[in-house]
Amino acid sequence: MNSLPILTILTLLPLIGAFVVAAVGQENKRLARGLAFGVSLISLGLALALWKSFDAASGALQFEERHAWIPALAVDYRVAVDGLGILMVLLTAIVVPMALLASWNVADRPQIYFALVLFLQAGLFGTFTALNFFHWFLFWELGLIPAFFLIRLWGGPQRAAAATQFFIYTMVGSVTLLLSFLAIFIATGKLDFTELAGMAHTGELTSALANKLGWSLFGHDFYAGAMPRIVFLGALLGFAVKVPLMPFHTWLPRTYSEAPSGTTMLLTGLMSKMGVYGFLRILLPIFPEQMQWLRTPLLALAVITIVFSAFAAFAQKDLKRILAYSSINHLGYCLLAVFAVTGSTAMAIAPAMERAAALNGAMLQMFNHGLTAATLFWFVALIEKRSGGLRGLDDFGGLRKVAPVFCGLMGIALFSSLGLPGLNGFIGEFLIFKGVFPLALCSAAVAVIGILVTAIFILTVIQRVFNGPLNAKWAEFPDLTLAERALLAFPLALMLVLGLWPQLVLGVTNPTVVKLVEQLKF
Repeated sequence: MNSLPILTILTLLPLIGAFVVAAVGQENKRLARGLAFGVSLISLGLALALWKSFDAASGALQFEERHAWIPALAVDYRVAVDGLGILMVLLTAIVVPMALLASWNVADRPQIYFALVLFLQAGLFGTFTALNFFHWFLFWELGLIPAFFLIRLWGGPQRAAAATQFFIYTMVGSVTLLLSFLAIFIATGKLDFTELAGMAHTGELTSALANKLGWSLFGHDFYAGAMPRIVFLGALLGFAVKVPLMPFHTWLPRTYSEAPSGTTMLLTGLMSKMGVYGFLRILLPIFPEQMQWLRTPLLALAVITIVFSAFAAFAQKDLKRILAYSSINHLGYCLLAVFAVTGSTAMAIAPAMERAAALNGAMLQMFNHGLTAATLFWFVALIEKRSGGLRGLDDFGGLRKVAPVFCGLMGIALFSSLGLPGLNGFIGEFLIFKGVFPLALCSAAVAVIGILVTAIFILTVIQRVFNGPLNAKWAEFPDLTLAERALLAFPLALMLVLGLWPQLVLGVTNPTVVKLVEQLKF
C-alpha cells in the first residue's frame, strides 16, 4: 500500500463520485442514491485498509506523498497521516454512509443532494490529510460550500437565515485564517505545517514575524512584539468559529435545527471536528508561545463553553436544539484539554504524562462524539419521520410502551453521550479530566458542573419522550424495522466496543500524542 498514493485516491474517489452522481438525471433517483452510497462504502473500505496498514507504534507521519506544485510560492502537494489524521479519516468514512442512509428518502433533487455530500466528504478527507496550507485551505473551503447549499436548499422553514448565518460566521473565520497564513508566508516563505512547527520550536517563527512584519514608531519597535500575537489571534478565530468556542457559537443551534437531519449529522459528526483538528494540528504546534500567553482567557472560554451550553441544552424543548447545545458542550471538553496542556511545566509534577492523558482524551472524545452525536441525530430523523416532523419534548411521552426497541437503542446512544461507564463516551472525558485536573485545577473543577447538567438534561429527554403515560396520539407509533435495526447496529456496537476496549483508538493516537508533547516548546 505504501507504493500507492492511497491518500490521494481516498480524496479523489468521493470527488469523482460527486460529479458522476450529479450527472444522473432527476428520474434516476434510485441510481443516484445507490451510486453515492456505493462510493461511500468504497471509501470506508479504503479507510479501514489504511487503518489496518497503519503502524500504530510509530508517532511519525505515514503514507506520505509529496510533489512540487508551485515552487515559487513554497507550495508542495503534501499529504500524510499520523494517529490524529487517520482517526479523523476513519471517522469521516464511517459517518458519511450513516448520513446518506439517514437522507435516503430525500425526494427533491436527490442526485444534487448526494453529490454535495460526496463533495463535502472529499473536502473532509483533504483537510485531515493535507500538510501544506495552500491545498489544505482549498479542502477547508470545499467543506464549507456544499454544507451551505445542503442547508439552504433542503433545510427547514428558517433555512435561508440559518444558511446565511452559517456561511457568514465560517467565512469570516476563514478570512482571518487566510490572512494569518499570508502573514506567515511573507515572514518565513513557508506554508508547510511541519516546517513551521519546527521553526516555532526553535523560536524562529516568532522572531521572523516580529522582525519582518513589525514596524517602528519614533524609533521604537512598537508593533514588533505584538505581531506574532496578532497573527495567532487571526488563526485562532478561524478555528474557534468552526468548533465552535463561545462566544462564537451563535450560528450553531439554528443551523443544526434547520438543516436536514442527514446534513446535521455531517455538521456535528465531522465539520465541528475540523475546528478541534485545527487546534491540535496547527495552533498547538505552530503557536505554542502564543497559546501559553492567552492560556487563562482560553481556559475561561472553554469552561464557559462547557457549562453554559449544558444549561442551554437543559432549557430547550426541541430535540435538535438540545443535541446542538450538547454538541457544543462535548467539544468544549476537547478544547479544555488543548488549552490546559499549554501551561508551564512547573505547574504539574508529571507534566508530560498529564498532557499526554489530556490530549489522548481529546482525540478519543473527538471520535466518540462524532459517532454518538451523528447516531443521535439519526434517531431524531427517525422520530420526525414517524411523527410527521414533530420533535419537541412535549410532543411525546410513553413511547417505550409501543416502541421498546427504538427507545432502548436510542437510550444506548443517549447514555453514551452522558458518559456512562462501559460506553465510549466515558473514557474520553475521564482521560481529559485526568490530565486537566493537575494542569488547571480550578478550570477542571468548574467544568465538572457541565457533566452534572449533561446528565440532568439527557435523563430529562429519556423521561419526557420514552417514559410516563403513553400519549394516545402515539398508540400506533411504529417500532424500528428489521432494516433500521440492522443499520443502527453498527454505530451502537462500536460505542460498546470502544467503551470496553478504548485501546483500539488510544493505541493509535498515543505515539502521536507523545511526539506532540515532546515537541511543544513552553
